[in-house]
Amino acid sequence: MSTRPARTEEDVLDAIERRRRRPVRKLLDERITLSHGAGGKASHTLVEALFLAELRNPLLEPLGDSAVFEAGAGGPRLAFSTDSYVVHPLFFPGGDIGELAVNGTVNDIAMSGARPLHLSAGFIIEEGFPIADLQRVVASMGAAAREAGVAIVTGDTKVVERGKADGLYINTAGVGIIEHDLDLSPKTVCPGDRVIVSGTIGDHGTAVMIARGNLELEVDLESDSAPLAGLVGDLLAAAGDGVRCLRDPTRGGLATVLAELALETELSIVIDEPALPVLPAVHGSCEILGLYPLYIANEGKLAAIVAPEAADAALAALRSHPLGQDAAIVAEVREEPPGLVLLETAIGGSRVVDMLAGDPLPRIC
Repeated sequence: MSTRPARTEEDVLDAIERRRRRPVRKLLDERITLSHGAGGKASHTLVEALFLAELRNPLLEPLGDSAVFEAGAGGPRLAFSTDSYVVHPLFFPGGDIGELAVNGTVNDIAMSGARPLHLSAGFIIEEGFPIADLQRVVASMGAAAREAGVAIVTGDTKVVERGKADGLYINTAGVGIIEHDLDLSPKTVCPGDRVIVSGTIGDHGTAVMIARGNLELEVDLESDSAPLAGLVGDLLAAAGDGVRCLRDPTRGGLATVLAELALETELSIVIDEPALPVLPAVHGSCEILGLYPLYIANEGKLAAIVAPEAADAALAALRSHPLGQDAAIVAEVREEPPGLVLLETAIGGSRVVDMLAGDPLPRIC
């Protein structure tokens, strides 16, 4: 991997202006499909062509994991995020919808470099749902919140008619405080930067898929659902302003996260396929089903784009944390071809890696 000169401020501003001038994708679909919730191409088009077009404002426009803003003139910087959880089944190896609802929002906040503080929790419960299962879910949320160092401070409960909610849906929103001056955003990404993943990819989505029991696969695999704020803190302490940008590869997997970053920065990202950390159980399950781990969701991993001179320190910091022991450098940012992700395969070829098309694994979070 070679190091290239960093982009100048003029280069970054030009890229941002070109992105603003790009034609807005048209939403051609007349009805919502499952693919609109998969985090891939259809989701991207829905968000840009409908939600962003109607709700556009400076805080929403970056379309990051969280909105970042100051709490009044001269006040602290805060990160604010929300997410909804419709995972099926509600209980799966390594977690359940309650733990997932806490960790998912905590991690979205952490990707802004913030320390998560407080969460809200909203429950949509189907009539007839067992109280014992609800108590199990809420207890799981409490335990996950304590582990993540946050408090669930407000909430809401709605009950809908039997057959209208498939058991239970949960929404969580959260706020965190940013206690440093770093700008963790795609606009800081430069050619020569490295992409580090904090561990094995595809664990959560594969575990949930197998838990549905339709595939008759006997695999010892658990979801990787975990709170990442502590891992992010160690990374920032070790690599400082060498950390450019953070993302958690949930819906659409690592491939979709990198494809979005390549589009936004108008740079290229080249993945080294042999460097990708994949558990044998995930690799084998995906081969049987014709899926690729790059597109399968995680719920306890992050992708960090770091400056080349900070890569070793960042990797060491991640590997020294219990949640980052399998961290690996998996890709490099390059100038050409702009806006594309390329995969350099184990057999010496290369191919384009695009955003997820369709939804091979609906309702995994």
